[in-house]
Amino acid sequence: MNETMKAEIESQDDELFDLTPSYLKKEIMVLACGNILFADDGFSVHVIEKLNKILTDKEKQKIALVDAGAGAPQQVLTLIDENSKTKKIIVVDVIDWGIKPGEIKIIEKDELPNPKYHRLDSHDWPLAPLLREVAEKYNIEVKVVGCQAKYISEPDVYIGLSEEVEKAVDKAVEIILRELRGD
Repeated sequence: MNETMKAEIESQDDELFDLTPSYLKKEIMVLACGNILFADDGFSVHVIEKLNKILTDKEKQKIALVDAGAGAPQQVLTLIDENSKTKKIIVVDVIDWGIKPGEIKIIEKDELPNPKYHRLDSHDWPLAPLLREVAEKYNIEVKVVGCQAKYISEPDVYIGLSEEVEKAVDKAVEIILRELRGD
């Protein structure tokens, strides 16, 4: 077997055993955090669904749309390492910054809160410190497109967004598209 054939076989073996999730093989990740079962907490899911309809197939080759739900964003972020292709993460979530319900706030990495926590589980784990760590350790640009929630029904199930937050979905999509397309 010549050297060219050996190299080709090794390359195929590497691909077979590459366990990197597909969303970490793209330059940009739009990470939706939320749960449609809890009223306005489902904001990000609606944003991701609209982006999925609007983005072209060519754009989707470099942009990963990840609906991580309420508990999985931390797991998604902890999989990032030096082999990840991700250069930018746009997190979409509801926020509580004391602004008007439905108002959109863009939060840069340096503005992320730094909460102290003692208990560690996937529902109470603050995302901001992990976002900051990933951004700094792997030189990834991070932004949060946050929408001030009006009503989060948890633990009660309520499917549907408040009127204010529903109106904010299109605005968030426009902001994200400008960020993705460089408009």
